[in-house]
Amino acid sequence: MSAMWITGLVATALLLVALYLVQRRTGNAAIADAGWTGGLALLTGWYAWQAAPATGRTWWVAALALIWALRLTYHVIYYRVWNRPEDGRYHAMRAYWGPRAPFWFFIFFQGQTVVAFLFSLPVYWALTAPRTGWSAWDTLGTAIWLIAIGGEWIADHQLESFRHNPANKGRTCRRGLWRYSRHPNYFFEWLHWFAYVAFAAGHPHWVWTWLGPVVMIFFLFKLTGIPYTEKQALRSRGEDYGRYQAVTSVFFPWFPGKQGS
Repeated sequence: MSAMWITGLVATALLLVALYLVQRRTGNAAIADAGWTGGLALLTGWYAWQAAPATGRTWWVAALALIWALRLTYHVIYYRVWNRPEDGRYHAMRAYWGPRAPFWFFIFFQGQTVVAFLFSLPVYWALTAPRTGWSAWDTLGTAIWLIAIGGEWIADHQLESFRHNPANKGRTCRRGLWRYSRHPNYFFEWLHWFAYVAFAAGHPHWVWTWLGPVVMIFFLFKLTGIPYTEKQALRSRGEDYGRYQAVTSVFFPWFPGKQGS
């Protein structure tokens, strides 16, 4: 492994140590959700700095990746950590681990280093695609990025506006994009990774850029995304969410009907 990779990994690991110490002080481990995105932002900047030769295209792709990572990092910290109780996932983990929770949380936080590094690889290959000028692939990648980031921002904004109305307490948001998908924010987050597939076209390791969308959809459906969110929604909103599930697509936006997809 080259010095560039080792330096990036060490810097990301140190960032996760700092976030671990923050959670020890605050008692809110949800800041781990900002760990891999913050680490990805750090690695993106490092890769762009190390790229030789760095071109205007290199910095353009890096800027897009940084905007996405930093926006999501801010969203997690502001909406899930800042002056908020600890997310139920981490509260349950803390209770399960008991006295050994500090040790296992340290391992968990360092696991975010691995996740950040894994997702940084498609970004690296997008940055280092073997072309110096702008191409149709770069236009396609930019278009995908704009649609994905715009859709994710709109979905988050619609949900927060709905939640801020006290009259909606205990109810499910069915407005805007949430009428067509139960998780439009997750859908657009997944879509975003196809931008780097387009940006990296022509790279010898291009096929590996598919790690982004493939691993992301696996995480969303099998690990930390949809399963937990759905269970939590059913606990907090009960029958109202059950009716929403019955008529609304779980992930891919589609017209509401009698049966969810």
